[in-house]
Amino acid sequence: QVQLVESGGGLVQTGGSLTLSCAASGSHLSFNAMAWYRRAPGSKRELVAVLASGERPIYADFAKGRFTISRDNAKNMAYLQMNSLQVEDTAHYYCNAHLGWDYYWGQGTQVTVSS
Repeated sequence: QVQLVESGGGLVQTGGSLTLSCAASGSHLSFNAMAWYRRAPGSKRELVAVLASGERPIYADFAKGRFTISRDNAKNMAYLQMNSLQVEDTAHYYCNAHLGWDYYWGQGTQVTVSS
């Protein structure tokens, strides 16, 4: 059974940076794609960035120029480097992995940006 565990969230001031990590286990196969989503209080879950194998990353407009998604397939890890964080980036961030017909989710990690 595939499991995803996120880490790296926390409290940061406006303009600060955080790097989220997603550790995947339970599969010896390389994921088709790994992605980061977020859900702010009172809002729907939204895509932040996705990185499919052999393709360029895709970012939500709000993430372009500030966030960077990366993967380490050898370690089954995904990362989200977030710079120039703003209050509106406050949300619960989730890792998502696509493998074959299945999609997997982690429990998420909270990012809070204070002004």
